Amino acid sequence: MQNPPSARDADALLVERAQSGDQRAFELLVVKYQRRIARLLSRLIRDPAEIEDVTQEAFIKAYRALANFRGESAFYTWLYRIALNTAKNHLQAQGRRPSLVGDVADEDGETLDAAALVPDYHTPETELANRQIVSTVNEAVSDLPEELRTAITLREMEGLSYEEIASMMDCPIGTVRSRIFRAREAIAARLRPLLSAVGRDKRW
Repeated sequence: MQNPPSARDADALLVERAQSGDQRAFELLVVKYQRRIARLLSRLIRDPAEIEDVTQEAFIKAYRALANFRGESAFYTWLYRIALNTAKNHLQAQGRRPSLVGDVADEDGETLDAAALVPDYHTPETELANRQIVSTVNEAVSDLPEELRTAITLREMEGLSYEEIASMMDCPIGTVRSRIFRAREAIAARLRPLLSAVGRDKRW
């Protein structure tokens, strides 16, 4: 009994069919990945209507470029890169920068909800601290150089591996590790005063 094809192999078959003119095959790839791409873009763009437009634009670009896809990377990796570039171009055209909303990583690379960094009880003080922490994380990420911002966003979105991020950003894995470390250090430096103020000394 044969093992079922891997996700990458299944995608490769659909891509091959789409490259041969099977429009339904590409539609299946859109159905499979549109929500994941929209989730990625929601971390860079806040307006839901813009997220929908940029997601659609990314898939249109992918369809037009499909003939050039040679399978050196997974289809999903290739699509991610197109989506990121589409979002970047969209924001640059409007004179805006992407921002990361909601999550931040601790030193061990675990994703944390920024709201979880404050004590788990509700008072006006803790709610204010919560808002300040989330705002500080967003500001810290927005202030990062583009390559650091992209690396930390990819890592914290869906826990992408360093290898996948290296492929998407077209750089060595060591460079990815350095960028993510520097991004976390910059975020941590901005968070330390707030975490100390709410009594959560978290090895920052």
